[in-house]
Amino acid sequence: MKNTLLHEINWVDAKKYLTKSNIVLLPVGSTEQHGPQNPLGTDHLIAKELAERASKKTNVLCLPVVPFGVSSHHRQFWGTIFIPSRVFSEYVKHVCLSLSYYGIKKVVIVNGHGGNTSALLDMAKELRKQDVFVTVFIWWKTAEMLLPNLFTIEERKHASAEETSMNLALHSHLVAMDKAPDVDTKEVSSFLKSMIKEVRGNALALPFDFADITKSGVSGKSSTATSDAGKKVLEITVDALVRHIEQLKEFDMKELEPKPHM
Repeated sequence: MKNTLLHEINWVDAKKYLTKSNIVLLPVGSTEQHGPQNPLGTDHLIAKELAERASKKTNVLCLPVVPFGVSSHHRQFWGTIFIPSRVFSEYVKHVCLSLSYYGIKKVVIVNGHGGNTSALLDMAKELRKQDVFVTVFIWWKTAEMLLPNLFTIEERKHASAEETSMNLALHSHLVAMDKAPDVDTKEVSSFLKSMIKEVRGNALALPFDFADITKSGVSGKSSTATSDAGKKVLEITVDALVRHIEQLKEFDMKELEPKPHM
């Protein structure tokens, strides 16, 4: 196909693709605060770009991005749109079931927002029982694995240098680097501070909002973001996504179906 974006083709061309292939890409993200330096659309803008670039390289159809996600923990920051987890999960599930009606059995979700991950994985498990195999590609986890030394831990937190660098690489005109803050634990409430001190790893889950952690919306260091670093992340994550898509293409759906009783 010359154009692999579903929203830009007509139904006749869509039929040609859907009758010959059983795989598509679905970018999902959020519209939520990413500090004073980044656009509210950071998560869905990045997911959309990754998915569309991989779509062109693999000739796999890409759907329009889902721009809203599970973001209630950012709600105190103006402009954040937050969708309940169950509603988000149901919405994406029915997008996938619509595709199944046309013969699509494999969906690669390109996820741009960490808050979506749990809902997406639960939904993927449910859809597998209905013969739709969904994978969830998480770009920042991929970057951390493939480029472990490009950013420090503080630079890989929410709205910090890594995300800001991706924005600089993709749409620098939307980034205000003169407003990029570096946030340490001085902004954290005394109660949360004491809880963090006691917790090791993921031993305790806490129902805090992001406003409990930071007044600026940034967690960690963002002032060190660069376009060059963002381009490295972009290149490595697109390549990884392409490899995943090509691998998934080769699997027979019978291999991906749930196993029967043991």
